[in-house]
Amino acid sequence: MGNMTALAGKTTNIDVANRAQSGEIFASIGRLADWLERNDYRGYDTFDGLNAKFLRPLTFETKPLRILLQQGVRRFPLNLRPLLGIKKSRSTKGMGFLARGFMRLNQATGDAIWNDKAEAALQWLIENQSPGYSGACWGNHFDYQSRSSYVSKNIPSIVWTSLIGHAFLDAYEQFHRESYLQVAVSACEHIERDLGVVVTGETHCLNYFPITKHEVHNANTLGASFLARTCAITGNKSYLSLAEKAIEYTANYQRKDFSWYYGEASNLHWVDNFHTGYVLDSFKYYQESTGDDRFDKKMMNGYEYWKDTFFLPDGTPRYYDRKTLPLDIQCSSQAIDTLTFFSDRDPDSLSLALKVAKWTIENMQDRSGYFYYRRYSRSIVNKTPTLHWGQATMLCALAGLYKALEQ
Repeated sequence: MGNMTALAGKTTNIDVANRAQSGEIFASIGRLADWLERNDYRGYDTFDGLNAKFLRPLTFETKPLRILLQQGVRRFPLNLRPLLGIKKSRSTKGMGFLARGFMRLNQATGDAIWNDKAEAALQWLIENQSPGYSGACWGNHFDYQSRSSYVSKNIPSIVWTSLIGHAFLDAYEQFHRESYLQVAVSACEHIERDLGVVVTGETHCLNYFPITKHEVHNANTLGASFLARTCAITGNKSYLSLAEKAIEYTANYQRKDFSWYYGEASNLHWVDNFHTGYVLDSFKYYQESTGDDRFDKKMMNGYEYWKDTFFLPDGTPRYYDRKTLPLDIQCSSQAIDTLTFFSDRDPDSLSLALKVAKWTIENMQDRSGYFYYRRYSRSIVNKTPTLHWGQATMLCALAGLYKALEQ
């Protein structure tokens, strides 16, 4: 890929040590971008086990056996998918993260090829929406069985829709095309009309799926952040009203140690790294979009808790608040992204982001360019090339860090 040489001879305003690390990050991005192109932007997904055409009939479409198949494929340390008939695919959430990453790379390098790649990803997303809803929305390309519900492929998720919606807002700001803003507005209409909420006093928790009611904090706040950011551009006050009630819901549930559970149901009471990162990013997007700083103290207390809890001295990102393993690529990518996003509030965030990036490149990137899914120990590594859960999120995060270092 000829554009990978764009760094050569470029002068920056960062110091020599960070310049060298910036070059290492750019080289890592180059290896990953080459792998993505060779694989036509396709990979596996952590939860795609029900696409196993040879074993799916043996579940007899029962909940326990569907969970067994899905989790067995996900947790087995070797990639069984090629043997089970599960094919590499493009992912809606993955293409959204790639679009954002490509735009960041254009901003950092000035190379137009990244804008071309971003627009190709955005066009694919426009063409691959979930049909039958009130607005633009996106879901999985596989069926999913959780402990509480069964979700067929293409059922939209507020997580997917909001993160992809942010990509279209980025595109509107970068390309100044009204068509991209209209996709974001359409996605907000879906959230307002199709998803529903759980009402708690004066606050609302946005539902995860249109077919279920789950009080999940990262899903709720991601939706709120997207609504608030769209309102800042369009002036639509109904988006702001719903966003405010959703953010206040999660703010009210911050725990005494400044953490948040994944969700409020008794079987969702865990605290992990990357979902906390989503919540923190969402609070910051909300505050920057609205000027409403009532939740600033909760956000920054949560940020300090997250930073103090989820990282080892060498930058290894821990998964849970109470244990480190497994070492998961999503913890790496979201940590880098959140630390970079908060660099205007925390003078030490970029140095920690660099530590996380260095550890991840050294311990999780394959020689062929892609990133491994998980490390369970020094010797047990799940090397499955997941798309959105590794390649797309890492490209987006590393691009954001590289851009910050080059400013």
